[in-house]
Amino acid sequence: MIQRLLIANRGEIARRIARTCRELGIATVAVHSDPDTGAAHVREADSAVRLPGAAPADTYLRADLLVAAALAAGADAVHPGYGFLSEDPQFARAVLAAGLTWVGPPPAAMAAMGSKTAAKQLMAAAGVPVLAPVDPAAATAADLPLLVKAAAGGGGRGMRVVTELAALQGELAAAGAEALAAFGDGEVFLEPYLATGRHIEVQLLADGHGTVWALGERDCSIQRRHQKVIEETPAPGLDPELRARLAEAATAAARAIGYTGAGTAEFLLGSDGRFFFLEMNTRLQVEHPVTECVTGLDLVALQLAVAEGERLGPEPPAPAGHAIEARLYAEDPGADWQPQSGVLHRIEFPAGPGLRVDSGVVSGDTVGVHYDPMLAKVIAWAPTRAGAARRLADALSRTRIHGLTTNRELLARTLRHPAFLAAELDTAFLTRHPELRTGQPDQEPDRSELPLAALAAALADAATRRTPLPSGWRNLPSQPQTKRYQAADGAELTVRYRMTRDGLQAEEHPGVRLLESTPDQVVLEVDGVRRSFQVSRYGRQVHLDQPTGSTALTALPRFPEPETQVDPGALLAPMPGTVIRTAVTEGEQVTAGQPLLWLEAMKMEHQVTAPVAGTLTALRAVPGQQVELGALLAVVEPVPSP
Repeated sequence: MIQRLLIANRGEIARRIARTCRELGIATVAVHSDPDTGAAHVREADSAVRLPGAAPADTYLRADLLVAAALAAGADAVHPGYGFLSEDPQFARAVLAAGLTWVGPPPAAMAAMGSKTAAKQLMAAAGVPVLAPVDPAAATAADLPLLVKAAAGGGGRGMRVVTELAALQGELAAAGAEALAAFGDGEVFLEPYLATGRHIEVQLLADGHGTVWALGERDCSIQRRHQKVIEETPAPGLDPELRARLAEAATAAARAIGYTGAGTAEFLLGSDGRFFFLEMNTRLQVEHPVTECVTGLDLVALQLAVAEGERLGPEPPAPAGHAIEARLYAEDPGADWQPQSGVLHRIEFPAGPGLRVDSGVVSGDTVGVHYDPMLAKVIAWAPTRAGAARRLADALSRTRIHGLTTNRELLARTLRHPAFLAAELDTAFLTRHPELRTGQPDQEPDRSELPLAALAAALADAATRRTPLPSGWRNLPSQPQTKRYQAADGAELTVRYRMTRDGLQAEEHPGVRLLESTPDQVVLEVDGVRRSFQVSRYGRQVHLDQPTGSTALTALPRFPEPETQVDPGALLAPMPGTVIRTAVTEGEQVTAGQPLLWLEAMKMEHQVTAPVAGTLTALRAVPGQQVELGALLAVVEPVPSP
């Protein structure tokens, strides 16, 4: 019986595992890097051990430190969560060698699936359909498009789509460099790319007595940068025969390697109904809550039970209803998914039937640059798929998030999109519907709510300086009150209003009536409809929440401040991060848009390009360097105008 469990992870999954442990009466030990000293998963654990340093390579990826932490804290078992060392057989062996219980599959099974190339060979021998690899030296135009993938790891790292043969060698080198940095293994391989395939996976659970459960399939096709953002079960539109074949293939994969514990077999499903094995994740998946919602199982509890040697029943429970999960990220979809960092002033989720939230952060936490930018997973269950989508979209719209830009609006729009509701799903969904990133078909932001939100912000600000609201009576008409705000997309808004004996007169909003105004709430009547805004301030930042969504504004000074002059050829860091490689040298001639260097932030790689054509007169960035937002990376002297 496990008595004290070390959770070799952080954030959302560490909190998730700890929750089940509390229900089972198992004590928990957290580990943390220096940036995570005050993190929620540390505060909620029974005890915690510091891993000195900040970078994952110095902390959460140090098997020796993790085993030492377990022994020092008196733990008798280790749960790896997902990511980091969760699929490292060497870590599993080190845990077992220390006399601890490993909550995961046997190291040999992990090793068998550790290399995607070796795993595909093994699966082909077991009769599981696989995509035949392509020899880079023999690739022709007829093979295009092709996909370069890292043999180790996942999460979209070391992955490139090749549409032109001329770009193949460069993409192979770039993918190999990224894979080496991310996983310590630079091996990559090439396979056909199915641009419109669906990503389908089967949840597996196996005990040490020969029983293997296939707990239904999940559709994980809604992705950005080859990383999942929306997952659901059951996968819509599959006929019973196809579901059965997927389950059989997944079960065969597990039996072929003597698998035990929780795992997932991932497949690519073509429009013709054929499917191909992609990989097997020898761990718990991020999206496991949707399976729990439809089966009523606790997969973490079952992982612990299997690790203790218990038997599974002969058959898994039958699923009921439909569940959808949305991953809430601190990122800006309109700026090429750029990750965000800083203080998360407030994060509050609605509660209600059929809703679940697995979060790694709480209000007041600081989101740093060292780890994945996922804040939480919001999950909805309903008897039908349409009901689950509606419930989840509404929950996201009602979520209050202050301080950071997130993908919340994109998620809600996706769940309400006709193509999503019609189950027209594939891995290119977000590419095919770029309007989801900004809300408008022409990719222009929807500004219809901004002026009204700015008016509410101005009225709430005025309410902080007067109590009660004055009558507004005077002999002569007053000059209008003026306030200026900047929206998240850079748009400036000016609010002009005055209070008269007849009430509010707003120049930009004739006919709008003010019903209530306090520092924290403004209630307006617009065309006969009551509109309520909850108002929160953090310095010059103003957040206005409504049941239909939120608006973030920045209060601008009364008189414009002189703008900081920036050389048109100066290249500034678009985010805090680490320079991982450069592609140019000082004195080199470059063209506008040419890649100059790459930054890594929050487990994502970002290409930085030349702002103008000209000569690279300065290169301040070097590989391995940590840079802050706005730091000077390089200077390109523009080509003189003729």
